[in-house]
Amino acid sequence: MTEVSAPPAAPDAAARAALGRLRTEVGKAVIGQDAVVTGLVIALLCRGHVLLEGVPGVAKTLLVRTLAASLDLDMKRLQFTPDLMPGDVTGSLIFDARTAAFEFREGPVFTNLLLADEINRTPPKTQASLLEVMEERQVSVEGEPRRLPEPFVTIATQNPVEYEGTYPLPEAQLDRFLLKINVPLPSRDEELGVLRAHHGGFDPRDLKAAGVTPVAGAADLAAGRAAAQRVAVADPVLTYVVDLCRATRVSPSLELGASPRGATALLAAAKAWAWLTGRDYVTPDDVKALARPTLRHRVRLRPEAELEGVTTDAVLDAVLATVPTPR
Repeated sequence: MTEVSAPPAAPDAAARAALGRLRTEVGKAVIGQDAVVTGLVIALLCRGHVLLEGVPGVAKTLLVRTLAASLDLDMKRLQFTPDLMPGDVTGSLIFDARTAAFEFREGPVFTNLLLADEINRTPPKTQASLLEVMEERQVSVEGEPRRLPEPFVTIATQNPVEYEGTYPLPEAQLDRFLLKINVPLPSRDEELGVLRAHHGGFDPRDLKAAGVTPVAGAADLAAGRAAAQRVAVADPVLTYVVDLCRATRVSPSLELGASPRGATALLAAAKAWAWLTGRDYVTPDDVKALARPTLRHRVRLRPEAELEGVTTDAVLDAVLATVPTPR
């Protein structure tokens, strides 16, 4: 009797399964932070950039390195300092004495995942060179454009408790990031797990020894990106996204609300999350789940609200509570 093999999985389902294994693979080196990993995958599916904010020592750099190793993507880390020049980011023309000609030497941006560590420690001129690359996905030198690899995502970090010697990103530049994800301190059990791992010999500089291997690649991301684009969105849900963003513009606690770019970012992130969870349609709960990371860096508190201890997340929670949810 001839054995009948099971039909191959559809490309969408295979890509979803591959990306779903990321949490387990990242968990070999990073304990906890599942929500942060999910946010980074959503950004990759949307071809968007991420701003990670957390106190030192919560494994922001290790998280990005492990994600890149799990995705079989090239990753480069760039430490932002006050003396960093734009050419150190994008690359520059170098004179070659052997050929008597200028040759372009690629900068760290020519990669798949760029970790921009402490982005707020470099002056605005250097910040602008990176943010231009993020928007255009190319480097232009002497009028000649040079495309970046695909995919290309910038994951920038900043410290929320230390502001001396920093250059905060203005709102117009923050708007270029798809998500701003707060990296929390681990729970008691998670921190205990971290200590047990280090006591057992875990070396954060040797991911291979930790057993981290690629479980997905650029092809899976491309298939997932195409599938997320096809996710259906009912008109009431579209209206809900618009109403949420418009509500931030009239909030008495905010002097700057979310722009239309914020609305498109929220829609794209909600579609990617819906696809990751196995649905081909967006629900209002998907929008609510992504509202804070998508909008928290696109709004600005009034000074009097800051003095009263109000936070942007608290304002967004109030907006989510007051704008009617479609049923």
